Amino acid sequence: MESQALARERLIKTAQGDEDALKHAIAAAELYMQAISTAKTPEDRKRLRRKFEELVELGQRLKARIKGQTPLRRVPESTRDLTTAEKIIIYKASRLHGHVFPPWDSAPSPEDFLDSGDGPYTDPASFSLSPEQQALVADWRRPTELVANADGSDEDLDQLMTARAESDLAQDLATDCSVVASLCAAARHFGPSQDSLLASLMYPYDHKAMRPQLSKSGKYVFRMYFNGSWRRVTIDDRLPVSKTDRTLYVVDRRNPRLIWPALVEKAYLKIRGGYDFPGSNSATDLHALTGWIPEQIFLQSDDMDLNETWNRIKKAYDERNVILTLGTGNILPEEEKALGLVKEHDYAVVDLKVEDDSRLLLIKNPWIDSLVWTGVGSSATLKVHTVGSTQDGASNQFWMAFEDVLQHFDSLYVNWNPALFAYRQDHHFRWEMPDKTEELVFTHNPQFSVLSPSAKPVWILLSRHWQDGELDILRERRVEREHGGDGDNHAASLATVSKQLGFTALAMYASSPSGTRVPLPDMSRRLDHTSLVDSPNVLLRYQPTPGIAQTLVVKQSELPLPAYTFTLSFFSDEPLTVSPAPERLAHNIPIRGSWTRRTAGGNAARPTYYNNPQYSLYLSQPSPVTLVLSTSTHDLPVHIALAFSPLGPSSPSPPSPQQRITSLSGRDILAASPEYQHGHTAASIPRLDAGTYNIILSTFEPGQLGDYTLRVSAAVPPRIEPIPSDAAGMLRTPVPGFAPGANLMSSSSTSSSTTRFLAPITLTRQTRLSAIATTTSASSSSPSSIRLSLTLGRHQSSPHTTVLATAPKTGDFADLAGAAAGGSFVRGVPSVGLRTAEVDVQSEIARRGGGLWVALETRGGGGNGEPERGVAVEVLSDGLVEVGGWEVEEE
Repeated sequence: MESQALARERLIKTAQGDEDALKHAIAAAELYMQAISTAKTPEDRKRLRRKFEELVELGQRLKARIKGQTPLRRVPESTRDLTTAEKIIIYKASRLHGHVFPPWDSAPSPEDFLDSGDGPYTDPASFSLSPEQQALVADWRRPTELVANADGSDEDLDQLMTARAESDLAQDLATDCSVVASLCAAARHFGPSQDSLLASLMYPYDHKAMRPQLSKSGKYVFRMYFNGSWRRVTIDDRLPVSKTDRTLYVVDRRNPRLIWPALVEKAYLKIRGGYDFPGSNSATDLHALTGWIPEQIFLQSDDMDLNETWNRIKKAYDERNVILTLGTGNILPEEEKALGLVKEHDYAVVDLKVEDDSRLLLIKNPWIDSLVWTGVGSSATLKVHTVGSTQDGASNQFWMAFEDVLQHFDSLYVNWNPALFAYRQDHHFRWEMPDKTEELVFTHNPQFSVLSPSAKPVWILLSRHWQDGELDILRERRVEREHGGDGDNHAASLATVSKQLGFTALAMYASSPSGTRVPLPDMSRRLDHTSLVDSPNVLLRYQPTPGIAQTLVVKQSELPLPAYTFTLSFFSDEPLTVSPAPERLAHNIPIRGSWTRRTAGGNAARPTYYNNPQYSLYLSQPSPVTLVLSTSTHDLPVHIALAFSPLGPSSPSPPSPQQRITSLSGRDILAASPEYQHGHTAASIPRLDAGTYNIILSTFEPGQLGDYTLRVSAAVPPRIEPIPSDAAGMLRTPVPGFAPGANLMSSSSTSSSTTRFLAPITLTRQTRLSAIATTTSASSSSPSSIRLSLTLGRHQSSPHTTVLATAPKTGDFADLAGAAAGGSFVRGVPSVGLRTAEVDVQSEIARRGGGLWVALETRGGGGNGEPERGVAVEVLSDGLVEVGGWEVEEE
């Protein structure tokens, strides 16, 4: 039989015209079908089944060409070899809600649906029901038990799969308006025709009669696309029966015996968790049911172009390349009644037309008994009336002008035929959600390099894989909503619940070098993007730059689970080169920290600036460096400064211990981020010489607290170490005698006189110590000159007095007038304070040297009667010390 089929198949290539080729294709397909039934092994049956399906598809294309129609294009499939990690992702994603949905390998054979003699097939899976549904379910019954007056003959039972009139599907007790709206909208693609989508989605299928075939065993197999793959979904034919005249499954009001739509619905609800369906949108449902590319168009968006959108969907609809549905938003109850529209509800679009210059959509409400649009508030140029009413049994359909659709609906859901493209490429990946501090930057986001040889449009579809944890969240939040007292617990409100699953988006960037990872959002480099949406599917349509790799970034917000798996599908008319985007710099080190009450020092104009977190950066060789700072508090203004280290120029090895910056001038800054950006910022330098540098991380105001992550990137391995704060491991002993903020300087001093304040320090053992002076009041317009030191000996004029340590040169980002090194006077206490170097002093040496003193000298100021700065002085030590009160020594 197979040899005969091969012979007829070879005749196709030598056929005289399309009609002759079609004749041979049909004959070969029939022979392959017969060969399938006699094949001895499962492998042979699979191989022959693939040949049969290829010939059926060829026959459809030939028929379309003979009729003068546009030939059907082959649906592209991803042919790239998956990595081991990707294969694991696909197989792990097969388990969902306690069931296994294996990847599709081949169509089942007719023998799979024969009655085995052991009774009808029973699916071991259980279907969950809501408490309301459970109260109404009487039993689960087979189709023959559902059909009244069935005599059991084949002809009579075949009516279960044959519609005698145009279908009119409706939803009743099931909470799946999006599913039923999807079936209504796709009806013209599911009907009896050579190109019916059901032929490759539902088994068994009668290709001659062009309709689903009744399974003698009660077993049905569906081919559905979800979790990154076409998958096998197996069910039995039992359906839930209500105790009342209401139904728990989709029904055809014009063909009450028709049950294949209810079987499609049951198979889909199996993969979504049961008949207590928590809610979805029609684009997502149709993507699973048909594999067609889903797109959500936000009708209320300022970017929505009415004319462009209409022209795009009308052309595709006429060419049978699109399925359309609509979704409403949160409409008030009084508006629902006035408009005849239901809030947060999905509708099917069953026709499009232009009439009297009006662009019209025929819209269907899938509920079995519900509202239809009243025409109130119409902006259409043509008076449009609803078709029928719910009272007289009409089909809940109404015409609406496109302008009114934009006014009253929130979303237009569009599912595109993937055969519009010649090529498809799928990539599967796992994404562990980043720490809260890195949500606003792209350091953990999946990123891909995309290279196209031409400027032809490329469509990129992101699909989030379903997992059990999401269903648990939906059900929990639905219960909270139903008991929240909002007065409306109808299934229509369940669309809001889906927003609890978080949001995803795609963005395309021009990167440098091209195709490398992008560290954070940069509007100047963004080429295209989507909005953040709560749907598991996001579609980006963009026009590439030929021959230049661009970087695709996957974005998220508020995804509640710790990890997810995704699939990226690239659709194009030219072969693309797609790969994970490489890092721009080879070495990347994340560092987590916090601004606390002690370390949140504020900006550089604040005296506490140098209390901010500081890090030492050491490079063994010259390298470009990028610093990315991000926070868990999204509105926190933050800044990065990269400066020369106080330790001096480069050294062959990283010095230890590191030293904090306590003074800074403009010359010291090597790189800085833009001034105080909210939530995240970055600084980079193209080349940084080998050596040691300091990094200062600051918030704008002192006391602004938050967690952060600093990511340091370089071409060579950088060494990053936190630099302890001034008080780290040190005791702080304030000099008593002056209240914080008091005026320490003598207002009677003249510009030429010097006042010297001394405080004694008593040691009990050898101690390492330093002194620090900070301002405690607003800056003066007439500051004194100040010098801070640690001395052995009391009197300034005594030759035995020894200066042990003085405050080093200080400054802000701008140089301070009068600042000098070597212990010289500084004009006023700088906003950053003064600090001496650390010294080791033995108690006996201090006693013999005339005692240990902290000295604060002031010169001039106060002559114009304006207030001076208040100054507070502390002694920092590694052991207990006693510090006496201030004494004044006049020059």
